[in-house]
Amino acid sequence: MSIDRAVMAFAGIMVLASLVLSQVHSSYWLLLTAFVGLNLLQASFTGLCPAAMIFRKLGLKSASAF
Repeated sequence: MSIDRAVMAFAGIMVLASLVLSQVHSSYWLLLTAFVGLNLLQASFTGLCPAAMIFRKLGLKSASAF
């Protein structure tokens, strides 16, 4: 798996988890969805993604997702 795909998978999991948690526990979990969305947006402009840095340190290879 490449870093690009790992970041997209991680973001998707976090969004889905926060949606489930907002329905089960508290609507404040939607703040996690907003955080993930804002992080993806800033990464698209700056190219700086904390999750990508972590995945790179874990040994995943860089590649174009599409």
